[in-house]
Amino acid sequence: MAKSKRKVGEVNASSMADIAFLLLCFFMMVSTMNTDTGLGRMLPPPVPKELQEDTPPIRERNVFEVLINSQNQLLVEGAPMQLRDLKDAAKNFIANPLNLETMPEKEAKEFPVVGVIQVTPKATISLQNDRDTQYQTYLAVQNELQRAYNELRDELSIRVFGSPYNDISTEEQDIVRSVYPQRISEAEPRNVGGGK
Repeated sequence: MAKSKRKVGEVNASSMADIAFLLLCFFMMVSTMNTDTGLGRMLPPPVPKELQEDTPPIRERNVFEVLINSQNQLLVEGAPMQLRDLKDAAKNFIANPLNLETMPEKEAKEFPVVGVIQVTPKATISLQNDRDTQYQTYLAVQNELQRAYNELRDELSIRVFGSPYNDISTEEQDIVRSVYPQRISEAEPRNVGGGK
């Protein structure tokens, strides 16, 4: 007796493409994509040409020059410096506590609630890195410069308002920021050089 072969029915796959498309759309809408993050910086608007010619030159004593070479080494004010020393050097430059002739010019300004304080309104940190500088080093330098401003603001906030900068009101924070405005000028990366 011969065995009869049973025919298997065909599966209609015409709607599979539609289902795959719907699943693809669903997963694209509900999943998140990794996005690059950067440093939040508020850049000033471009200076009109007629004002560029009238801008007085910045005196050398008001600029704190920080260079990062291709070997990820720091050159601060023309001398090599370790990253761990950058924050304190920047704080000293910004505040100029001894009113040195080689540091930013100080002037007396009156602030609401705080009163008259000797400040360095022209103190600017100039940061430039080599095209081959590692991004981690660049971020570490940025963090140290930010820490310098944060510590100065905290110290003033505790002295005047009795609380750290992050714990005071928005109006009080505005006053503290006006005493220590963050001025970091970043130049376009170039071949700073490096090596020993």
